[in-house]
Formats: sequence, structure tokens, C-alpha cells
Amino acid sequence: MINITLPDGSKMPFDGSVNALQVAEKISPNLAKAAVAAKVNDTLIDLTTPITTDSTLSILTNKNPESLEVLRHTTAHILAQAVEALYPKAKATIGPAIDNGFYYDFYGIILKEEDLAKIEAKMTEIVEQDLPITRSVVSRKEAKEIFTNRGENFKVELIDDLPEDIKEVSLYSQGDYVELCRGPHLPSTGRVGKSFKLTKVAAAYWRGDSNRESLQRVYGTAFWSDKELKAYFTLLEEAEKRDHRKIGKALDLFYFDTTAPGCPYFLPKGWKLYNLLLDFWRKEHERAGYQEFSGPLMNSRVLWETSGHWDHYKDDMYLLTAHDMPETESYALKPMSCPQTMLLFNMKTRSYQDLPIRFSDVDMIHRNEASGALNGLFRVREFHQDDAHIFITEDQIEEEFSRLFALADKFYKVFGLKYQMKFSTRPDDFVGDIETWDKAEAALRKVLDKHCGEGNYLIKDKDGAFYGPKVDIAMKDALGREWQTGTFQLDFQLPDRFGCKYVDKEGNQKMPPVIHRALYGSLERFIGILTEHFAGAFPVWLSPVQVRLLPVSDKHREHANKILAELEKASIRAEMERQSNTIGYQIREAHNAKIPYAVIIGDKEIESNTISVRDRTGTQKNAISLDEFIKIVKQVNDTQSLELWK
Repeated sequence: MINITLPDGSKMPFDGSVNALQVAEKISPNLAKAAVAAKVNDTLIDLTTPITTDSTLSILTNKNPESLEVLRHTTAHILAQAVEALYPKAKATIGPAIDNGFYYDFYGIILKEEDLAKIEAKMTEIVEQDLPITRSVVSRKEAKEIFTNRGENFKVELIDDLPEDIKEVSLYSQGDYVELCRGPHLPSTGRVGKSFKLTKVAAAYWRGDSNRESLQRVYGTAFWSDKELKAYFTLLEEAEKRDHRKIGKALDLFYFDTTAPGCPYFLPKGWKLYNLLLDFWRKEHERAGYQEFSGPLMNSRVLWETSGHWDHYKDDMYLLTAHDMPETESYALKPMSCPQTMLLFNMKTRSYQDLPIRFSDVDMIHRNEASGALNGLFRVREFHQDDAHIFITEDQIEEEFSRLFALADKFYKVFGLKYQMKFSTRPDDFVGDIETWDKAEAALRKVLDKHCGEGNYLIKDKDGAFYGPKVDIAMKDALGREWQTGTFQLDFQLPDRFGCKYVDKEGNQKMPPVIHRALYGSLERFIGILTEHFAGAFPVWLSPVQVRLLPVSDKHREHANKILAELEKASIRAEMERQSNTIGYQIREAHNAKIPYAVIIGDKEIESNTISVRDRTGTQKNAISLDEFIKIVKQVNDTQSLELWK
């Protein structure tokens, strides 16, 4: 006898093994017809996977967000089946579902964008055949024989690389197509429907290794309805308009040169934007009791060996050696500031009365990103991170995290950003002992439950840093896209590795836990996100240029210069159009430059000693005094309003 607990808490007894489809049929024929997958004890499974012990069960239909992953993974298999049918020499390798769709990598073929329509047509045929998708469990030996006989050497390699304790693997079949896969999948190809689209082809390497076989990657996406598919491509069109690389070039914000791939040049207006963000950061952190410092750009490998980064992160670091320097004395450009902060703490004896000690920095750091991963400001090799490390006593954990969450809330609200917190637990490659990890996770979970409400944050199992659990901040932009920005990490390991100690009330030496945290994350990446979020139309307080003066003709320039001086005296960032162009052209240029306010100065304005102001949305206010305008701009600026007028 096994008991199945449903989401409403009710229990359904069964004499023996049962599957989710059988449970659904017992609940309702309509539910069984609509079911696409299931969750058993929070794990996604197929409808026909046997359930042999007491379990919690949720039946998923296409109304459940989790079902989209199952749809896309199944569509990826249909893509592989279609490609192998059309191109017999092609060998399918791997094909996962990803955030916005799926992809599949193939060996032995070269495809062009124009080939996608033919592949889509073949996929549609497979869907219309409504082939049953069946799961079977076989021994590793049998699976190797199957894929060896099919000439699927990539699958054989995957099987060989499985941990030794895995004795069986699951296969999925649809027609004559067989795939090595953990699943889950839809019951048949027909359940996929026709709301899918292949989007592009790209180059890839087997297992992401540039020294291995070159592959052809095909990307696609799938939804449950044509309406959702259409909305997705509408979103892509809007995202294309907001591409920060295009806007950054058009607004003279930043520049990349082939002599320094992944290392941005910030142009004067972009550097002004950068510094405005940094000024805000510094002001709020000084108020919150942080002490800013700056550390060396490089350190001996000894530091990175002590921290554990040499073993866990060396491949992502830039290593430096002099011509007469042995490898054992090599250096590395810092990829993060954590170890340097430990040295800073250890400079002198610390007391419990000194804690919390909050060290912050925005130093430049370097990470050896693969060239194919570089993506504008989103993925760079050189960047500034708003780092901070907080040394605390164990009984200060809850209070300090509460302060951190409040600070994060202030930072994200000022940009009009919504966010969600994600709690990441112990990874497989953790350092330290499990008891300490359990203590750290319990402390952080308690704070999250109090701040967010129990269950109101996502849990990412085994996704913590190697030295401690963490909370990541996932924010959504104006298009609803999710970005991971800030992070808070509770660490009992690094201070132990560096021997960090403080003297407690009883005169004993104790190790302080450390909170690693960032709010912007990479400032470069955050600027890229904000550029797309605002489509280049930054709030007034962040706009590199807040006002542009537009003299109607050259005879109005003298008066315009007087107004420019008054605006600069009021600390308003202003500039004047220097070219002798028509006023219509000047207005269009100011609009295209996303400048909040364009001040028009002609005969009427000089005679009445007023100005006419046209904002970047097209709203125009005529005959207002300069003093009144300055007051409005300063109020909008000082309150960090997202609006143009108060």
C-alpha cells in the first residue's frame, strides 16, 4: 500500500506501484486528458514513471509554468529526429531546454539560416504523426551497445563519463529515434502542437571545449499557444530596439575595440553615467556604515591558494609570470576582492566591540571569459564590482541580513526594478565540514523566512558558492526579462582559511562569519541592464546630459549662453546645440539623444524672458520662467524621480 498526497493535502491510497497518469484518471478524466507531466516530491517526472513509495504528487497541465520546460525539451528531441531524418550523416549530441526555448547540437553537418524552414516542416510532420514517446530503463552496458550500433559515439562518451555508482540509464524513443535522456517528456509528439519556431544556427564545441569537435547548434523556442509564441517574438523585436550595444553607440556611452576584447572604453557621457551610479552607491554605503578601500590589482598565487580560488577558479583567472619568475611564484590579476579583505581584517587585533566591520570596494577585477561568451557590457573580461565584506559575530547574522535586504530594496526601487530572492544551498564541490554548512544554511533560511515570508523565495539546490550558501537577487526589467544582479553569501570557510579572529566578551578568540555581498554586481553589466530597461531614456538624475539648449538661430546664442551659465550654476548638467541647424532638426536630435529636456530659445522667449521646454516624450511647456524650470529639474533630480515633471 502506498499513499499519494495531493496538493490540497488529501491522500489517495493505492495497492502498489502507480503512475501520475493513473492518479489523474482517478481524479478526473478531464485532468488526465490535460495532463502533460507531474511533480513527485518536487521532482519533474513523466506521466508514466512508476511511483513506488509514499509521495507528494502534483499533476501538471499546460497552465503550470514548469510544464514549459517539458514542452521545450520534447521539442528539442523532435528537432533532433527531424535533422537526422533530413541529414543522415548528422549525429545528435545534446539538446537541453533553456530559459527562452531549447537548442540541439549536431556533428557532421553545416546548416544555414535558410535550412531552418525545411527542418521546421519535417518537425511538423513528426508532430502530426503523434508518435508515442516511451521511456525505458536499461543497463549502462546495454545502452552503450545500442548507441555504438547506431554510430552515436557522443552518447557512448556520455555514458562512459557517468559516475560508477550509476548502473542504469533511461532512454526515450519516438518512432525510430532513440535518445539518452533523463527526461521528463510529453506522452507523444502530437502533444507538442505547432507553436514552435527555430530561430538561428550557431557554432559550438562538444562539451564547450574548443579543443574538441566542432558542432552545429540549432536554437528554437516553443510555447503552448500561437498567442504566446507571437508575444515572444514581439518581445524580441522590442528587445532588439533596446539592445544596449546599439544604444550605447548611438548615445556615445561606451565603445569596444578589437585591441582589448571584453574590456569596454567608457566615453565621457558613459563615464558620467558610471560615476553618477557610483556617487549614489557611495553616499548610501557611507550612511550604512561601510568603509571603502582599494586593493592591489594583482596578488601572488599564495593568496589564491590560501583562499581556495587557485583550485576552484584558476582557469577563469589571468595568470602572470615574469621572464625570470618560477611558476611557484606566479601572480594573478584578481577576479574578486574577497581574499584581500581577509588580509585587511587581519592587519590588527579585532574585538567583538568592533563588529560588524563593513569593508566595501569598487576595484577593477578581471576574469578570463571565453571569447564566444563576450556580450557587450553583459559579459566582459574587465569590470568593476560593488563588492563588500561584512565581518560579524554569529548572533549578528539575522540583524545584518535584515539591514542588507533593506538596503537592496532601496537600491532597486530607485530604478523602478522588481526583484525576487533565490536561496542557493551547498554545492557538490563545497569546502569545509557539513556541520558548519548546515549551520550557515539554517541561519540564512531563518532570515529569508522572516524577510520574504516562508515560501516566498526560490530555492536553488546545490547552487551555492563553494565556501557558503548564498542569496541571489533576480530582477525584472521593463520587458519582464530576468537578470541576476546582486548577491549575498554567508561564509564560514574563507575567514577560517585565513585565520581571521576577534576577541569575544570573555577574552577568547573566535572566528567571525563573513557576508560577501554586491548590489549592482558588475557596474558594467548593471549599466547594460539599465540601458535596456530604460531604452536609453535614463531618469533625470542619471542622465549624463539633463538639458540641451536649442537656439532658434545664431542671433539667439548670446541669450542661450546666459541660460546655460545659470543652469550650470544650479548644478544642472546642460549643453547647447553648437551647429546652425533648423529648430525642427535640433528637436529631433535632442529626442534621439534621449535628453530629458530641450529648451527652445527664440524671439518670443527673449522678449518675455521665459523659455519653452519640450521633454523627450513630446510634451511641451511654453512661457515658463527659468527659475521655475530650475526648481522643477532640481526637485526631480534630488528626489530621484522616474518622472520628468513634479
